[in-house]
Amino acid sequence: MYAIIKVGGKQQKVEEGKYVKMEKLEGEKGDAVELTEVLAISRDGELTVGQPYVEGARIIGKILEQGRENKVTVFKYKPKLDYRRKTGHRQPFTKVLIEEIQVPEK
Repeated sequence: MYAIIKVGGKQQKVEEGKYVKMEKLEGEKGDAVELTEVLAISRDGELTVGQPYVEGARIIGKILEQGRENKVTVFKYKPKLDYRRKTGHRQPFTKVLIEEIQVPEK
């Protein structure tokens, strides 16, 4: 059983008992998190697609870590103009353990 969810403007596939790195969510380490923007659920080979979300479906998880990714270097250069700009960026993330996928009964 898996679900497709929308978090931070991106879609991610989640399964029960797996870890997922997603865009930064509010909360501290050990806090419970509930995600309700479930786009699709696959259960027993049957796919349920929402319009746009599956009504009554929820993903229950637990925050394991709040962190920042490795630095990405951004370097801009224009030849013959003495123009150089070097900056960096570290994207924040949240690591979540997916504990349960709750599906409404038909």
